[in-house]
Amino acid sequence: MQVACESNLFAKFAINISALLIQKILLVTTKIRSTILNSVKQSLPQGMKTAIWLLKLTIPIAFGVFLLDYIGILEWIALITEPLFALFGLSGNASVILITSFFTNIYSVIAVMATLDMPVREGIILSNMCLIAHALIVESGIQKKTGSSAIRLVILRVFASFLTAWILNQILPEMEGTIKAGASIMREGFLPDFLSWLKSITITSIKIVVLVNLLLILQRLLQEFGILKWLVRPFHPLLKIMGLPRNTGFLWLVAYTLGLSYGGAVMIGQSVEGKLSRTEADLLNHHIAISHSQFEDTLLFAAVGFSIPWLIFPRFMIAVLAVWLRRLEISLRTRGRLRMT
Repeated sequence: MQVACESNLFAKFAINISALLIQKILLVTTKIRSTILNSVKQSLPQGMKTAIWLLKLTIPIAFGVFLLDYIGILEWIALITEPLFALFGLSGNASVILITSFFTNIYSVIAVMATLDMPVREGIILSNMCLIAHALIVESGIQKKTGSSAIRLVILRVFASFLTAWILNQILPEMEGTIKAGASIMREGFLPDFLSWLKSITITSIKIVVLVNLLLILQRLLQEFGILKWLVRPFHPLLKIMGLPRNTGFLWLVAYTLGLSYGGAVMIGQSVEGKLSRTEADLLNHHIAISHSQFEDTLLFAAVGFSIPWLIFPRFMIAVLAVWLRRLEISLRTRGRLRMT
């Protein structure tokens, strides 16, 4: 009889515990679902606003570059600047590619580069220049929204690209081999070329809308669940070396993995919400303007046949230097104002 009573008590205890666990799981599940829905609802308006702004900036510029390229003005500009590029160990073909890079993305640069025979050494120098200074109008426009001067960042990136080229021209050893050209780009007439451009910009636009919204939702979810601080914590020592504030860690990570456009979109959101000060955003902008998309863009050039270390480290070192020089400038200006008061 006693054994039966003990069995019944144990059964009731087990049932109660199970009921409490189920109730707890349901509460946690409900809370998680509510957090996800709230994050989506709060992120989508800002995400769509940012994506539409990006499209208003990207599409007209892309169309303008298409017209300039079709008419032949880009090639004319490149011919004029050819003597300048010789000072950096580059041929006349390099000027065509870099001018294209200033206005377009890395995919366009790769497409043009693939049509030319180019020595490996020259290709590494030119690749670094393009990786630093590409899509200048679009990407600097994005960074301007977070408080940095667009003109300053354009000048910084162009100067950094030529500085990197000069340094590499001094230290790079002679390299054997040539990147062989693939199929040349054929003009088929305005309408076929325009339709090809339209297809490309449509795919790019869809990618912008989807990725910008997903990134903002992800950033908010990581913050709501407390994952964000753990995700960026391993990078704190590196951020300190680079001269960047700790709270820029996630944005730096996004810019390094997905690129400046998408990292900038998240940065705009954080600036609007007051989570990132103007000075913090400006310091980060000086770094990621020079060094970003270290995975995708680097792998695109590596696929052509260039060495990955030579594509990563020069940009990183110049970016670190740019941030510390910017910090020095801010410090000197602050001291000057204090003396005046």
